[in-house]
Amino acid sequence: MALALAGGMGLGALYFSGLWWTVRRLSEADHPALLMMASLLMRLGGLLAGLWLLADGEWQRAAVALAGILVARTLMVRILGPYRAAGRAA
Repeated sequence: MALALAGGMGLGALYFSGLWWTVRRLSEADHPALLMMASLLMRLGGLLAGLWLLADGEWQRAAVALAGILVARTLMVRILGPYRAAGRAA
Protein backbone atom coordinates (compact mmCIF):
# COMPACT_ATOMS: atom_id res chain seq x y z
CA MET A 1 0.00 0.00 0.00
CA ALA A 2 2.90 2.36 0.66
CA LEU A 3 4.06 1.83 -2.92
CA ALA A 4 0.58 2.67 -4.20
CA LEU A 5 0.50 5.86 -2.12
CA ALA A 6 3.97 6.95 -3.23
CA GLY A 7 3.18 6.05 -6.83
CA GLY A 8 -0.07 7.99 -6.68
CA MET A 9 1.77 11.00 -5.32
CA GLY A 10 4.29 10.73 -8.16
CA LEU A 11 1.53 10.45 -10.74
CA GLY A 12 -0.25 13.42 -9.22
CA ALA A 13 2.94 15.48 -9.24
CA LEU A 14 3.48 14.69 -12.92
CA TYR A 15 -0.13 15.38 -13.84
CA PHE A 16 -0.43 18.69 -12.03
CA SER A 17 3.04 19.94 -12.97
CA GLY A 18 2.09 19.25 -16.60
CA LEU A 19 -1.10 21.24 -16.10
CA TRP A 20 0.87 24.08 -14.49
CA TRP A 21 3.32 24.10 -17.41
CA THR A 22 0.46 24.15 -19.94
CA VAL A 23 -1.42 27.01 -18.29
CA ARG A 24 1.75 29.11 -18.14
CA ARG A 25 2.27 28.70 -21.89
CA LEU A 26 -1.28 29.20 -23.11
CA SER A 27 -0.89 32.95 -23.58
CA GLU A 28 2.18 32.44 -25.79
CA ALA A 29 0.80 29.57 -27.88
CA ASP A 30 -0.15 30.04 -31.53
CA HIS A 31 -2.96 27.49 -31.07
CA PRO A 32 -3.92 27.47 -27.36
CA ALA A 33 -6.86 25.09 -27.81
CA LEU A 34 -4.61 22.55 -29.50
CA LEU A 35 -2.02 22.91 -26.74
CA MET A 36 -4.65 22.42 -24.05
CA MET A 37 -6.19 19.38 -25.76
CA ALA A 38 -2.83 17.72 -26.44
CA SER A 39 -1.73 18.37 -22.87
CA LEU A 40 -4.96 16.95 -21.48
CA LEU A 41 -4.73 13.79 -23.56
CA MET A 42 -1.08 13.19 -22.64
CA ARG A 43 -1.58 13.92 -18.93
CA LEU A 44 -4.76 11.87 -18.66
CA GLY A 45 -3.31 8.97 -20.64
CA GLY A 46 -0.25 8.84 -18.41
CA LEU A 47 -2.33 9.14 -15.26
CA LEU A 48 -4.73 6.35 -16.24
CA ALA A 49 -1.93 4.05 -17.38
CA GLY A 50 -0.06 4.66 -14.13
CA LEU A 51 -3.17 4.01 -12.04
CA TRP A 52 -3.84 0.80 -13.92
CA LEU A 53 -0.30 -0.40 -13.21
CA LEU A 54 -0.37 0.67 -9.56
CA ALA A 55 -3.78 -0.90 -8.88
CA ASP A 56 -2.70 -4.30 -10.22
CA GLY A 57 -6.33 -5.42 -10.22
CA GLU A 58 -7.04 -4.47 -6.59
CA TRP A 59 -9.51 -1.69 -5.88
CA GLN A 60 -7.89 -0.97 -2.51
CA ARG A 61 -4.58 -0.14 -4.16
CA ALA A 62 -6.37 2.04 -6.70
CA ALA A 63 -8.10 3.93 -3.88
CA VAL A 64 -4.79 4.49 -2.06
CA ALA A 65 -3.16 5.67 -5.30
CA LEU A 66 -6.04 8.11 -5.85
CA ALA A 67 -5.52 9.41 -2.32
CA GLY A 68 -1.86 9.93 -3.21
CA ILE A 69 -2.89 11.97 -6.25
CA LEU A 70 -5.03 14.20 -4.03
CA VAL A 71 -2.16 14.63 -1.57
CA ALA A 72 0.14 15.66 -4.43
CA ARG A 73 -2.45 18.16 -5.67
CA THR A 74 -2.78 19.71 -2.22
CA LEU A 75 0.98 19.99 -1.82
CA MET A 76 1.46 21.52 -5.25
CA VAL A 77 -1.25 24.13 -4.68
CA ARG A 78 0.42 25.12 -1.41
CA ILE A 79 3.91 25.20 -2.92
CA LEU A 80 3.11 26.92 -6.21
CA GLY A 81 0.29 29.17 -5.06
CA PRO A 82 -2.19 30.78 -7.42
CA TYR A 83 -1.09 31.61 -10.95
CA ARG A 84 -0.96 35.30 -11.77
CA ALA A 85 -0.71 36.20 -15.44
CA ALA A 86 1.78 38.93 -16.28
CA GLY A 87 0.24 42.37 -16.07
CA ARG A 88 -2.89 41.21 -14.22
CA ALA A 89 -3.68 41.97 -10.61
CA ALA A 90 -4.59 39.10 -8.34
